[in-house]
Amino acid sequence: MKLPRVVIFFGLPGSGKGTQADLFSQRYGFKHFDTGKEIERTVHDPELEKNAVIKRERIRFDTGLLNTPSWVKKLINKRVRKYLNNGQRLVFSGSPRTLPESKTLYEVFRSLVGKKAVNIFFLDIDEETSIHRNSHRRVCKDCRTPIIWSRETKNLNHCPLCGGKLVKRSLDKSEIIKERIREFRKKTEPAMKYLEGRGIVVMTLDGALHPDVVARRASDYMK
Repeated sequence: MKLPRVVIFFGLPGSGKGTQADLFSQRYGFKHFDTGKEIERTVHDPELEKNAVIKRERIRFDTGLLNTPSWVKKLINKRVRKYLNNGQRLVFSGSPRTLPESKTLYEVFRSLVGKKAVNIFFLDIDEETSIHRNSHRRVCKDCRTPIIWSRETKNLNHCPLCGGKLVKRSLDKSEIIKERIREFRKKTEPAMKYLEGRGIVVMTLDGALHPDVVARRASDYMK
């Protein structure tokens, strides 16, 4: 049985965090704990549409603002503890997103896996690349798999994994992406720096490289 371990990918929107987490899930036996997708599913759940708190969080999510830290904390804390207590290896894409969330998860990681079992990778891209990647991105309406724009994918109309229709997300507009970048600088960078300040090493990788190259470099660093 593999020992529980945590890998976190940080970076600007479109830096490849979700792609890397998916690769780690497929190749190295990690469970992709995608906080963004957990939030998106929750705020767009038709059964919760009239809930006042969910409505507030849906507005924040759809306009590019970070969701309320206390709400996010409650959403993920219980699930993270459950997986780690069961010996699961977790990979996070862009979470923790705020300082309060970072402080909470640090205590969970420290008590359940230890600091040495946590690896953080910062995927470095410039803001121009972030805006271009996100404004051209589509997602599967059914399984929510993101499809990054490229010569190979620009003419795709359906998801290569499940066949669902590809659509543009409401938050993948240039003005919203710019707001998300500002939110990253203001709130998520301090969350990453907090973990680094607690003795967890942050390894910077070139997010502009091919995803396979990035994944190989990250996995090599962990050996």
